[in-house]
Amino acid sequence: MTITYSCIANGRAVLAELALTGGSYQEAVATVLKLVLLRAEPKTIMQMGSFVYHTLFIDGITYLCATDNALDTITPSAFLKNVSDTFLRNPLMSQEHFSPSNAVATDFQQVLGKYMMKYNNNQDGSSISTLRSQVTDVKNIMSQNIDEILESENRLNIFTDRTNDLQTTAKESQKTRKILRRIWWKHCRKIVVITVVVLLLIIIILLSTNVIPT
Repeated sequence: MTITYSCIANGRAVLAELALTGGSYQEAVATVLKLVLLRAEPKTIMQMGSFVYHTLFIDGITYLCATDNALDTITPSAFLKNVSDTFLRNPLMSQEHFSPSNAVATDFQQVLGKYMMKYNNNQDGSSISTLRSQVTDVKNIMSQNIDEILESENRLNIFTDRTNDLQTTAKESQKTRKILRRIWWKHCRKIVVITVVVLLLIIIILLSTNVIPT
């Protein structure tokens, strides 16, 4: 994933922007900024043409970046958070009039370039780190679920032993075994579902980090 374009806008007026690749972003950016103002949502993700536009909306200011990959949402989110923190710390933000012609626009073009290069260069390492963290979380959840299932199985075994001691007729014994068998198959299906979900999550994570080429 590469951040190809970013900008800071006050309403629909772009205050500072930078594109690392050729092409026209203005039309798509104008549409995105309009939708952000209409929705007034803190974060949005929109597909426009071949690019995905991520936005962060804070106090009327929109921080926007375009990427060439829809799967990675962590890197753009971190990029926009860094840019917004830097922008809000600037003393010129306290001025009532802030326009693209202001000298600070040039300064923030450099800020955008610095963060774009940082996140584009470091995305492989951060993706691997994120992948490891997500795989570890999935493994922990799976282990917890399996432990719960095994614990349930132990309780079922104890219940079965006690039931066998209390059975008085063949009919009651048969009915009890059927009930226990249904409970056991229910837990077996749960294990299968958990395993399939974990495998799908790992495959999606590997695809999103380009570990498995698409």
